[in-house]
Amino acid sequence: MIPRTVFEEEHEMFRSSVRRFLDEEVVPFHAQWEKDGQVDRELWRKAGAQGYLVPQAPEIYGGAEADFRYNAVIDEEVSRSGCTGLGWGVHSDIVVPYLMNYGSAAQKERYIAACVRGDIVTAIAMTEPGTGSDLQGIRTTAIADGDDYVINGSKTFITNGQHADLIVVVCKTDPSAGAAGTSLILVEGDAEGFARGRNLDKVGLKAQDTSEL
Repeated sequence: MIPRTVFEEEHEMFRSSVRRFLDEEVVPFHAQWEKDGQVDRELWRKAGAQGYLVPQAPEIYGGAEADFRYNAVIDEEVSRSGCTGLGWGVHSDIVVPYLMNYGSAAQKERYIAACVRGDIVTAIAMTEPGTGSDLQGIRTTAIADGDDYVINGSKTFITNGQHADLIVVVCKTDPSAGAAGTSLILVEGDAEGFARGRNLDKVGLKAQDTSEL
């Protein structure tokens, strides 16, 4: 067996902490969450309090400024536990990094600390009915209207869809420009005109709130 050398002692100590948290706070309840179609929303705040959400976030936002190996440890331990309902990877590894790398100072100030605490749950809305994840084929549009955008479209198979307080929506701001006309727009869960559709009944990942938006 090829030895693993990527992790250091502090990563393995962190792994033990994550594994203990999952064994105590997730595993005993996961069967019920599979029946419910989503995990307990309070679990996000419990995970945030332990530093398990967006560990790479800067300290000024309450993060640990940890290297990405800490994210990898969390992802590995979630997989080991068999608890498929946790949408932490989408939140910590994909959506919040968009904010960290491309968000304005005001957006970072408004959202990142709450994402680290678990007070805000995020999702990314790419897939659409009839187009899958082919982003060139998406039909959702965002038309500028003064200081706002008016978004029209629907998304499906969106992880964290029922819990999400903040959604990165992939849409066409210039349909004639191909890939260059595709944008990412932040939509808050209480935005005017936004509605959540069905929490989808799936073959697996039943405790994960995968939804239509």
